Amino acid sequence: MSLWSSILAHGNTIFHALGWLECGLTCSFEKMIIDAEMLQLLSEFMLPIDLSPESLGFDAIAEVGPGGHFFGSAHTLQRYQNAFYEPLVTDTSNYQEWTERGSRTTEHRATRLWQQLLADYQPPSLDPSIAEAIEAYRLRRTREIRRG
Repeated sequence: MSLWSSILAHGNTIFHALGWLECGLTCSFEKMIIDAEMLQLLSEFMLPIDLSPESLGFDAIAEVGPGGHFFGSAHTLQRYQNAFYEPLVTDTSNYQEWTERGSRTTEHRATRLWQQLLADYQPPSLDPSIAEAIEAYRLRRTREIRRG
């Protein structure tokens, strides 16, 4: 939640946000996923409100009329699937549904997500000479660091 001050100050570059714990002394994949969700949520929150006639649905209001409902109107059917932010790991179900599905915590859902992301990861293809140069650099720096 410390992101709020940066967001409200209209910060456009925020460093050291994902996964940091203990002032950066350690990090967590679970916290990284939760932080990514917070950044997405705040980004969605900061989107300008669409005040176009199409978005406000004046035609739908006239079509439905007093006492009617909008659930079956063309305007609603065109928009309902994309009208709301869908979080990465936050469970938006009610308590009964949440307990019936196993009462999984946000941390548990974040763990499953980062593990799936790592399992699905496909490394980008690299030119063999670049891959060899990177590996040579890694080996050299490892030896230098171990020597102190």
